[in-house]
Amino acid sequence: MVPARMAPPDTLLGHLLFALKYEGVNLYLLAAGLKQVPAADMEAAHAATPNGVYVRTACHLWELVTGENLSQGDAVITAPYQAVFDPQRYCVGASRRSAKWRMDFNGLGEIGFCPTVRRTPALQRLLEQDILAQARQFAQNIGIEVLDRALGWAYLSETEGSFAIEGEVPSRDKAQAFVSLLKHAGDAHELTQDLLCELQRLSITNEFDQAFEFRSEQNRLQKGVGAAGVRYVPPKPERVPALMDGLMDLANRKPQELDPLVHAAIVSFGFVFIHPFMDGNGRLSRFLIHHCLGQSGALPRAVVLPISVAMKRHEDEYLQALVDFSAPARELCEVLWAGDEDYFFTWKPHADEAFRFMDLTAAAEFTLSMAQVALEQDLLRQAQWLGDFDAIYKQIKHDHDVRDADLSTLIAIALQNGGAISRGKRKTYADRVPVRVFEAIDALCTARQAIRRGELAG
Repeated sequence: MVPARMAPPDTLLGHLLFALKYEGVNLYLLAAGLKQVPAADMEAAHAATPNGVYVRTACHLWELVTGENLSQGDAVITAPYQAVFDPQRYCVGASRRSAKWRMDFNGLGEIGFCPTVRRTPALQRLLEQDILAQARQFAQNIGIEVLDRALGWAYLSETEGSFAIEGEVPSRDKAQAFVSLLKHAGDAHELTQDLLCELQRLSITNEFDQAFEFRSEQNRLQKGVGAAGVRYVPPKPERVPALMDGLMDLANRKPQELDPLVHAAIVSFGFVFIHPFMDGNGRLSRFLIHHCLGQSGALPRAVVLPISVAMKRHEDEYLQALVDFSAPARELCEVLWAGDEDYFFTWKPHADEAFRFMDLTAAAEFTLSMAQVALEQDLLRQAQWLGDFDAIYKQIKHDHDVRDADLSTLIAIALQNGGAISRGKRKTYADRVPVRVFEAIDALCTARQAIRRGELAG
């Protein structure tokens, strides 16, 4: 499939070096492949071209994934240091240099859990929008009173949206508890197993599924009966502690080079794919977006982007972002069903590497796009709505004598109904609100909404 002069030697190492040169860095495939290459083959390849960048990359990664050491023999490396991940093609982490190979491992996490995010054109466009800077500007310009009211709406809507994605309507107490969690997302708390267990217990109502440690049994996501109904199988329970250690380390020590929204996406989606609890993983994963943004200091304190509200409205895209990883991961596990709750799981070789080295590019693209929607279509419009409400309320109170509660209700009805109060509502309030007040509210609401349409068109 390539010109003969470019074809690699027909060996596993030859193909891996070819992939590094022409296809970029896929840590999952490289780790799975390099583990099968004998040390002697690695050493011979390095001896032949000691300064070769792809050979040095392969040798460095071989040592990282196997935990063993290669001999350099008499070969002397004089080449400059080379990054494993090209910052122009990938989101990268902190520099970790190997003097032995003159390589810089700049992955997003450590080798125990190191997801990858590629700088696709779509992601690059979203990064250039600097969504969090827009959110800071919004909070600065809106005025403290309207901001407080808009955030009150955002906290409650984000709570309802996150529960709605799970098909649940939260009780008043459960909603208040989740709102309280959101408001404290910016508090200085490192992620630990104890903290995540505490958050998990607060997020679910079934006391039998409330956790005090990460899961110790195999979980599965299922829709339908039997093995065919199993849509996703998260990593085997004995792998969960190490994976969660890597995830929590990445969450607590965000690389300075990494955009906070990309970091939040990695932690959120990485968490839900590891699935460390038997229940409550989805809701907690969405909370972790706010935790990471709060810890980053990239938003003013107490400012929350209602990202779950946007996700709920774009559930098909949310599902696609999940399926981008979960569908190929499902193929790594053979599931047999013997009836009732008797399920048996057989993992394919190198399944562990798939969870250690997730490609979360789709997750990052989706999270940034939902943050943009949450700012522009939810938080900003809610603030505009409140501004319109206040202006109309002030004008009507100046011109007419009407009860505060009635006026507030009628303005809200008109704004939500395209600028008009229906005949039925007019009849309901006819015994205490004059016709001229209905007409004034309609006129002012219609005028304000025409102004907004003009602003959006402009």
